[in-house]
Amino acid sequence: MVEDRPFLNFLAHLVLIFGVAIVAMPLWLAFVASTHGPNDFMSGVVPMLPGPNLIENYGHMFSTGVSSSGMPPVGRMLGNSLIMALSIALGKIAISIISAFAIVYFRFPFRMAAFWIIFATLMLPVEVRIVPTYKVVADLGMLNTYAGLSIPLIASATATFLFRQVFLTMPDELTEAARIDGAGPMKFFRDILLPLSRTNIAALFVIMFIYGWNQYLWPLLVTTSSSKYTIVAGIKRMADVADAQPQWHLVMATAVLAVLPPLLVIVFMQRLFVKGLVDTEK
Repeated sequence: MVEDRPFLNFLAHLVLIFGVAIVAMPLWLAFVASTHGPNDFMSGVVPMLPGPNLIENYGHMFSTGVSSSGMPPVGRMLGNSLIMALSIALGKIAISIISAFAIVYFRFPFRMAAFWIIFATLMLPVEVRIVPTYKVVADLGMLNTYAGLSIPLIASATATFLFRQVFLTMPDELTEAARIDGAGPMKFFRDILLPLSRTNIAALFVIMFIYGWNQYLWPLLVTTSSSKYTIVAGIKRMADVADAQPQWHLVMATAVLAVLPPLLVIVFMQRLFVKGLVDTEK
């Protein structure tokens, strides 16, 4: 039952505004800090309004970076993070959808055992297997490369499970009709399953892109060259300077820029993201 009373509407909006204010306050403080000078946040009084150094601070990060911390211009770090996030998202989707297709539509020995082995890898995130994974990547000469940043994070049991559940809900009549029309397995996969899984792929892309963009520990471990620093690992390096105060105004400017690409992905794919999580086009 939906209550439509003025007082309840006012109370609901008040709660929503309060919740938005709590969530947005750290982002606002980061933006405000990125527009002030280097000493404004060292006085003990936190400014609540933007300062006069917005163009100077952001221009400094885009043009020269922070040489004292070994940070390249922020554009390069954004590009590295974008390549890593796209590689992880697209790689996870490609591997997972093919794995789920094989598990659901093909009959071969130990089919379900293979699925449960994939599912069991949920208990082995990269943080658990980070030492042997680093050894393998180092032995293959993939340190400080985009392949080293992305390939160890591509396999995904969650995505395989999601696509398997989607394929299991497909009616058998689709498979029979495709077989009667003479469609082979790959034609059935390309012309029928992929279009019907469009919204699920979009929802998974948003989740995996943000997962790849926010990776912190693995890029920090496998990159020692500034040319391959990602934006999240770069913020960590900027905050950990030896024998000096961190330049918080530049750190906050970098943090604000790091938020923008995932935010744009969510904004532009919001409709497909929601539809892919709650609905299917069958």
